[in-house]
Amino acid sequence: MNAVYEKLEMCYRSVREKVQFIPKVALVLGSGLGDYAETMQIEQVLDYADIQGFPISTVPGHKGRFVFGYVAEVPVVAMQGRVHYYEGYPMEDVVLPIRLMKKLGAEILFLTNAAGGVNYEFAAGDFMLITDQIASFVPSPLIGENIEELGVRFPDMSAIYDKDLQQLIKMTAKEQNIILKEGVYLQFTGPAYESPQEVKMARILGADAVGMSTACEAIAANHMGMRICGISCISNLACGMTDAPLSHKEVQETADAKAPLFQKLVTEIIRKVGV
Repeated sequence: MNAVYEKLEMCYRSVREKVQFIPKVALVLGSGLGDYAETMQIEQVLDYADIQGFPISTVPGHKGRFVFGYVAEVPVVAMQGRVHYYEGYPMEDVVLPIRLMKKLGAEILFLTNAAGGVNYEFAAGDFMLITDQIASFVPSPLIGENIEELGVRFPDMSAIYDKDLQQLIKMTAKEQNIILKEGVYLQFTGPAYESPQEVKMARILGADAVGMSTACEAIAANHMGMRICGISCISNLACGMTDAPLSHKEVQETADAKAPLFQKLVTEIIRKVGV
């Protein structure tokens, strides 16, 4: 058996020994957004440390656990804290949680993150619907022997983010009177923030926001046939666009300030997705 798939199976068995809950939606909560899970009707909580072979999130503000429960009667598994490539994990471990949530039953992946805006029309605190992505600056999670049990060797990436889900999100934001920008997300490795010239490069390439996660997760999910949607909270304008230096504290503070509005939007989106 492929070693990566064998590890996935080991994690799956470890979870199933403790949790029987079957989710429909997998929700990844980015920096500053983890408290959303506390608003769910929680059925069970499982720390990553209690899953055999599972990578542990080391980022400040990331609780590092799965929360199983309901959002507006829709069964959801939420990640309170994701695993990042910059933490030193191999890419197959970074996307292992995504693959695991799919094996647990999730059909839809809802990705969220705090991102730096490289579009001059954006401002800190904006929400951006992710319409496409650029993942060329991080290793593909599909490198190596293909895992046939998960998907095909050469998966199509022409519509990573589901068009119908995008329309549903735009409609929901409009109903909630929430301004929703749209754009392309670019993933860098991190953990250092981008230089001014790298930000300029990202803008030339067509990116509207940059971050250190998400795109690799979407590739792995797309490979497995999940329907994917994503929203970035623009926590700051990227390096060189303002005179202010960047910090993780700023990212968390902006995300925390926007959390109530974000929670309202996410809840209504999941409610509609579950219909």
